[in-house]
Amino acid sequence: HVQLVESGGGSALAGGSVRLSCAATSRRTRMAWFRQAPGKEREGVASILTSSGSTYYADSMKGRFTISRDNAKNMVYLQMDSLEPEDTTMYYCAAGQAFGSWRSLGAYGAWGQGTQVTVS
Repeated sequence: HVQLVESGGGSALAGGSVRLSCAATSRRTRMAWFRQAPGKEREGVASILTSSGSTYYADSMKGRFTISRDNAKNMVYLQMDSLEPEDTTMYYCAAGQAFGSWRSLGAYGAWGQGTQVTVS
């Protein structure tokens, strides 16, 4: 069972940047970042296939966020640029197999505890 630990959250000014990191105890085919605001559904931010490096993004994050991975370290990153106050929420790392839609919560068997990002 893979375990995930996120880090790198914090506060930033609008227009600024934050880099999130996710450390995994083992490698999975697909890694992703989701976010969830209080009272709202968890939504996909970006996903990456760890073998090919293929990436997928939610439309609102394209051009602002970049997901990447370091397979040697079992790490996944989310570089968040041009931050907006609407990006304020908890961000979660997820690991799973590459089947179904990357946006589907059911495609991921492991989740991190989350890290808070606050943009003002």
